[in-house]
Amino acid sequence: MEVLQVTNISKQYGEKGNTVEALKNVSFRVEQGEFIAVVGTSGSGKSTMLNLIGGLDTPTQGAIIIRKRNISGLKRKELAVFRRRNIGFVFQNYSLMPVLNVYDNIALPVTFDKGKYVDHPYLEELLRELGLWDKRKRFPSELSGGQQQRVALARALANKPAILLADEPTGNLDSRTTVEVMGLLKNSCRKYSQTILMVTHNESLAANCDRILHIEDGMLLAGREGA
Repeated sequence: MEVLQVTNISKQYGEKGNTVEALKNVSFRVEQGEFIAVVGTSGSGKSTMLNLIGGLDTPTQGAIIIRKRNISGLKRKELAVFRRRNIGFVFQNYSLMPVLNVYDNIALPVTFDKGKYVDHPYLEELLRELGLWDKRKRFPSELSGGQQQRVALARALANKPAILLADEPTGNLDSRTTVEVMGLLKNSCRKYSQTILMVTHNESLAANCDRILHIEDGMLLAGREGA
């Protein structure tokens, strides 16, 4: 089942005469359950593309369709609700709330969006799957970097999103913890049929994904998309 369709998206920054084209006519499709690496040199447009797919920015032109909804045409409030319910984010700096314990950090997106209804059995399953159940009452400052990244991953999966967007999720981790987090991402991909787009500079990590999207100078390189 197709979960994401990106059609001719371009993104320009700046005013006339002083514009920067961050993305130029990028198109690709993603099936549910695919684990895709997005690679390219620094400044090539990788993070811009992730931000557009995640609804954190809007394209200058083109369409981004997630679960049959064209998010590039949504109003700001509609987009905020759609994003909370359909898109999970994992960044390299974890972005955890220091005043909340592990369990409350993970439940936060659900409570924020759906009031009092929280699927506690699912959250417990996630925590056990990620080896965090015995740490559920700890605070972020009491955890290692790898543990904090696991909490961030669990929080991103708490809403059962259509797509998980990971921007250099292992960028701050040592090699052993990087292997561990990649294993957890791959496992969530299989177990929950989770679709993942991961920006990475690490070629060996990219090689372990189902498919590689290679972006240079804001364009998707021909022959590397594979859809």
